[in-house]
Amino acid sequence: MDAVVKRLLREAGETFAEEAGVPLKDQPAALWKLLVLANLLSARISSEIAMAATRELFQAGGGTARGMARLTWQQRVDALGRGHYVRYDESTASHLGDMAEMVQEKYNGDLRRLAIESQRDRERAGQLLREFPGIGPAGVDIFCREAQAIWPWLRPYFDEQALKGAERLGLPQDPKRLADEVPEKDLARFAAALVRVARDKDLADSITKNGG
Repeated sequence: MDAVVKRLLREAGETFAEEAGVPLKDQPAALWKLLVLANLLSARISSEIAMAATRELFQAGGGTARGMARLTWQQRVDALGRGHYVRYDESTASHLGDMAEMVQEKYNGDLRRLAIESQRDRERAGQLLREFPGIGPAGVDIFCREAQAIWPWLRPYFDEQALKGAERLGLPQDPKRLADEVPEKDLARFAAALVRVARDKDLADSITKNGG
């Protein structure tokens, strides 16, 4: 493994889900939590605030689709506020409620069914994810980038942000060549680290200067 890649994984190789306390497991509650995180992270707001708001929602009882649906709109707004997610709190609170209802009605509360319905096809999975209120192209990228840790059929998944990070570090721009830089089990961590580099030039400079 390249020295720069090793340092990158050591310094920034934590998935956003892990940082938010969301377990990356092929289980209904874990996949629901990842969908909520993808929703919040896709807004033009700092990832730290999005993750804090995600944790507040789960503490309020929104850690499952059923639990989120049971929260009132105001309870969701209040939880988002406690996480300082205030710029988009009202629309996001509505989206989360609608999203919870849709997960229950279309997937019987279990997003593993989305993998089955998509026939484990990445493009089809993206189309199904975009049906959720509040999930656009950015939300699809976030969900799939992280979910590749548990759904091998998504691998390798490097979105535009991850590829921008790779360019900053002088790593390959072709997804398949880039994937060869790390063991398959580390792809989600690698992609998350590349996104952090894309957003933080100082981090990129530190890793390239000290790589090795």
